[in-house]
Amino acid sequence: MPPFAIATVDGGNTYWHPRPDGEDAGAMVVDEFLPLLARPGLRTERLGFHGYSMGGYGALRLSPIVGRRRVRVASVLSAAVWQPGDGFSSFGFADQAEYDRFTVCGHQSDLDGIALRLDCGREDPFYAADRAYLDGFDRPVTSTFEDGAHEPAYWTRMLPAQLAFVGRGLRS
Repeated sequence: MPPFAIATVDGGNTYWHPRPDGEDAGAMVVDEFLPLLARPGLRTERLGFHGYSMGGYGALRLSPIVGRRRVRVASVLSAAVWQPGDGFSSFGFADQAEYDRFTVCGHQSDLDGIALRLDCGREDPFYAADRAYLDGFDRPVTSTFEDGAHEPAYWTRMLPAQLAFVGRGLRS
């Protein structure tokens, strides 16, 4: 596998979209972080997004915003997605209108042209929502649903396969 660089940011608990208080971790990635990475000469014309939990949602949301010409692959673990009608995280979305505006559910076609892997443990509270999210794709998506919970032990166990998927996706 060709080498690739890994750079990361912490979006706090803002769910990677504009919030009523003006915070927007998604804009921080798109408007600040990616240009910052390009300055020292890192190549940012071919990207892979990875995240777990809320960061998984962020990878699903931001990949199509940056665009399939640059984002070749998204690889997520235990994505914190909320299915319509199941309620939503009150710290992730201020209200139903904010959820409706920024949900990734029902927008799976926005990821067309981007290789996707989603893994989630069967004991994870997002297990049912992640499975339902995958059912919304009209194409095959690489995924596993095996023993594991919403915890670092599961994410650490899955990380080698996740990063290998990113590496293969960046190679294409």
